[in-house]
Amino acid sequence: MKQSTLVLTLVAAFAAQAHAGSVVDGPMAFNPIAGSAYGMEFDPSVATAPWVIPEGYVQAIVSDETDLDIYVGNDWNDMNTVNETGAHAGRYLYRTHEVRGGNSARVDGGSGGAVSVVDLKTGVAKEVVGRADWEALDGILWTPWQTVLFAEEAGTTALPDPDHPAATAGLVYELKLDKHDLTRAQSVTVRPLLGALAHEGIETDAQGNVYVIDEDRRGSIYKFVPTQYGDLSSGQLYALKVKGGAKTGAAEWVALDMAQAQIRANVAARAVAATEYCRPEDIERLGSTLYVALTCEDVDNPANTSGRGAVMAVELGDKPVVSYVVAAGKNAPIENQAAGITGFKGPDNLASGPDGKLWIVEDNAYSDIWVYDPRSNDANGDGYRDGVHLFASLKDKPAEGSGIYFGKDPHTLYVNVQHSGTGNDKTMAITKRK
Repeated sequence: MKQSTLVLTLVAAFAAQAHAGSVVDGPMAFNPIAGSAYGMEFDPSVATAPWVIPEGYVQAIVSDETDLDIYVGNDWNDMNTVNETGAHAGRYLYRTHEVRGGNSARVDGGSGGAVSVVDLKTGVAKEVVGRADWEALDGILWTPWQTVLFAEEAGTTALPDPDHPAATAGLVYELKLDKHDLTRAQSVTVRPLLGALAHEGIETDAQGNVYVIDEDRRGSIYKFVPTQYGDLSSGQLYALKVKGGAKTGAAEWVALDMAQAQIRANVAARAVAATEYCRPEDIERLGSTLYVALTCEDVDNPANTSGRGAVMAVELGDKPVVSYVVAAGKNAPIENQAAGITGFKGPDNLASGPDGKLWIVEDNAYSDIWVYDPRSNDANGDGYRDGVHLFASLKDKPAEGSGIYFGKDPHTLYVNVQHSGTGNDKTMAITKRK
């Protein structure tokens, strides 16, 4: 890692409902910061210390475009994951690079999306694999069967996959790494049975099922059940359907036409009236609950496709149940930037914290990081638990926090800064001082 930077504390006024001053416990215990980083985009430390973070924490650049510069323009670093099992647990950080069309030109003269790795032991960053037909690579996940899944966030593809040219939307790929060198690719296989969609979040469960989403304003939630654990070449894709035409409540997983799912899965989902949400993006499983970030969901008006966003929970099992668990105006404040009031808007990336809390990053100007405790109380009985707290805020206004992740160290959070106003995208570590 590079030299740690000093912690900056924001002193701007903040609405009382943001829970400022209350202590969040656990390995990442903190006092919530006072508010979003409004007006701090010109702070001289924005290039090296882009986050406003709580007292007692430090931030450091893990890797940036001075270490690995793949593209001619901005090098978009998106979601990330590390190898959590085996002899090298926690050592490697894998990243997708979400380039599209005009900004996909490579420094080496090529083009297209890529997956890179950072060796957290040596600090070396390198490209693992890249391909000209990969568009808008985004979601990425280390699987329990020791492979890496990554996917294209492409609602409509411009560059067909040569091994599955029938697909008209993004696909999921499975990367098998060299067992003797986890920074080298052994093979990459397209997995069209997981649906042709605008993919982002990817998650698994203990049974080896794989969950994906369609990042669309009419997007659904999907579950792939493999015929055999760890083998994604055979199985059935399902879509989530809440009973009675509602968006929350008792639900079921409905089987899809697999021929259509591999061409354009949302067509297959709509054919069975699967429930649609406003831009599902990331998904994260905590125990038997699958959490989904809905970037523009309006919990009070389901027809509105320009809502503030929400986080949804799907209780898994034979009888799934769906509920909203975090939303502005419910258990989080409503944002009003003009008045300097921090609020919850545009949830995008999710992460499982080391003690069962859910960490949430916004896709929003002055991107904030919030923490939700699903074990907290619901004091007013409105169905929303009260434990939502503000951990950090991004001073780099044009940028977006993404790829939030906890590895082996329960005191360190990894998060990317993409679309940076400095022109230098980066991966950061935010660590609690020992």
